Amino acid sequence: LPDHVDEGRILAAIHVDKDADGFAALNVGKLCLRGGERPSAVACTPKGCLALLERSGVVLSGKRAVVVGRSNIVGMPVAALLQAKDATVTVVHSRTKDPASIIKDADVVVAAVGRAGFVKGAWLKPGCVVVDVGTNFVPDATRKSGKRLVGDVEYAAAKRVASKITPVPGGVGPMTICMLLQNTLELAASTVKKSKKSAMKRVSSAEELSRHDGFCAAAEPPRLVTPPLPGGERGAAVGPPKKRPVPRDIEISQSCTPLPIDRVAGKAGLLPGEVLPWGRHKAKVDAAAVVDRLRAAPSGKLVVVCGINPTPAGEGKSTTTIGVCQALGAHLGKKVVTTIRQPSQGPTFGIKGGAAGGGYSQVIPMEEFNLHLTGDIHAIVAANNLLAAALDARMFHESTQTDEKLFERLCPKKGATRPVALSQRSRLERLGVTGPALDDAELLSVEDRKRFARLDVDPSTITWKRVLDTCDRFLRKIEVGKNPTEKGKTRETGFDIAVASEIMAVLALATDLADLRARLGRMVVARSKEDGVHGGAFVTADDVGCAGALAVLMKDALMPTLMQTIEGTPVLVHAGPFANIAHGNSSIVADKVGLKLVGADGYVVTEAGFGADIGGEKCFDIKCRAAGYEPSCAVVVATVRALKHHGGGGEDLATLEKGCSNLKHQVRCLSEKFGIRVVVAVNRFATDSQEQLGLVCDAGRAAGAHGAVVADHWADGGAGAPHLGA
Repeated sequence: LPDHVDEGRILAAIHVDKDADGFAALNVGKLCLRGGERPSAVACTPKGCLALLERSGVVLSGKRAVVVGRSNIVGMPVAALLQAKDATVTVVHSRTKDPASIIKDADVVVAAVGRAGFVKGAWLKPGCVVVDVGTNFVPDATRKSGKRLVGDVEYAAAKRVASKITPVPGGVGPMTICMLLQNTLELAASTVKKSKKSAMKRVSSAEELSRHDGFCAAAEPPRLVTPPLPGGERGAAVGPPKKRPVPRDIEISQSCTPLPIDRVAGKAGLLPGEVLPWGRHKAKVDAAAVVDRLRAAPSGKLVVVCGINPTPAGEGKSTTTIGVCQALGAHLGKKVVTTIRQPSQGPTFGIKGGAAGGGYSQVIPMEEFNLHLTGDIHAIVAANNLLAAALDARMFHESTQTDEKLFERLCPKKGATRPVALSQRSRLERLGVTGPALDDAELLSVEDRKRFARLDVDPSTITWKRVLDTCDRFLRKIEVGKNPTEKGKTRETGFDIAVASEIMAVLALATDLADLRARLGRMVVARSKEDGVHGGAFVTADDVGCAGALAVLMKDALMPTLMQTIEGTPVLVHAGPFANIAHGNSSIVADKVGLKLVGADGYVVTEAGFGADIGGEKCFDIKCRAAGYEPSCAVVVATVRALKHHGGGGEDLATLEKGCSNLKHQVRCLSEKFGIRVVVAVNRFATDSQEQLGLVCDAGRAAGAHGAVVADHWADGGAGAPHLGA
């Protein structure tokens, strides 16, 4: 700026959201704060210096760094950025005595003093890294201009000592321009986001997803759109562009434009009358109608994804399930449907988080998937707590009424008879009543009236608690009946998480509405008193008389919810029982719908919770037996990080090899007990070495796995797992 212009006033006049140079006082101040709000932009030259260091593989943590110069534009911001990378930073300036003695101990030197050749080669520590920010003109008679550009470092001498050094010109200068462009783009994007009037094109569009959607109508031939495979061709990219580093899951999800749900349904082979839209991005599927229409059609192949024993960080079973489906459907041209569980809000708002997958292999929109979805869990809460309330009310009335009064309330007289409801008839049959009394309770004996009217529940045997889809530790044990109107009928009970309700397990195992009603009725809530009229018999929801009401509340919850992956493949979300207290698998209903939709050449990929020896075994022992089908393949998911954890927490190969015993156990659990083909999927992390990954794959194959594959679906979506899909 001209000398007469006040630079400070000019900088103050620039709005911080337009400060592409990063010179504003607020941005400089935020840069120097630890743990505070990030600046809207960082000064371009310092930012470029750090980018050069990081992209050159220079480790800064714990290293000694010297910044020569303390200007507000370069010196001080560079020092702040180096400190943020855990370097020990010293700033040398014009008043520093004996700068050479300080510079000679530096592992990294950033020269920004504005004096040609100020830093001598003899001052430098052998093997150090030098970033020369200086731009100084010195006389040079050999040049047409009579001058040439040099830096603040004696380049020729320094080059012989330093391990890395930036030239002048052609070093920091181009990076400064790049950072200015990057700042400009980021500020523009931030402004658009704040204004909520996005004029920018989303990173993926419905048309793009539709073009590459591998789940095509039967009339369309399958298209191979995949990266190079052995003997294969290279195809187009699918889904949003893959950013590096990989953004947060929610950022990726919100950057995508989902296909209209009716288009997902149509390409999945669902008819309009079988789909009940639930907003723009999800829909209920009339499972009964689909199964009835396709009853004679061949079923597809079922693939079960499980894992090694879980660790606090997780192994990525959901991510792998989504990734392999994207590989099959969007890259290998196969018909595929994913069937996964609905997450509970307890883990979602806890340390575990949601269950939509992650990275570029997830169900979208992620927020809708992880929160209320279509209300199935809320229906379970309503049904569960209705049964709890009915049980307490029944016990209260039995304690305050005579046998005859109870009987009259349960079977009111109409004319000369006492009509019996269908659920009451079933109870009478269980009590051994036969003949005309099954239709007219007036014909019951005095003893049978008592046995029918009284459940005679022993309060100490009640197993049925109330539920809430929140981890509320203070409700785990409570006392009920404290109100004066309950007449001292207090007892200890508590709340469980909603998905721990037996109703959730029933929903997952029911095959249709009639089966759901029957299973709900058979749920045991308590036992009768040992010395009472029923002699300690089990008390069921049918005995309480509200199983029919539970079925009505759960009617819509029996329909799976249709969603989609980032790459447009269909997902059926249904049920969510935990594997440690229930069987840990999504519903039979969703699997059956998917298997019919994909046909003989298609695949349904589902996930089993916890390790293969819990969720995997329960899938085969409980779910598959109840459903009457057999999986074609199982995938055991593992990570190097988790196997190190199982091996004792060390970082060496011996620890990893020790931890691989867990992987071997899970593979043998499935291959030897159930005779099923097992594939090991190793989720790759950026910190994993080829030697580590090879060791894990070898361990899986040695345990009897049909194959072991390293997969990059978290970072690359379906393109990172075509070998796993193949």
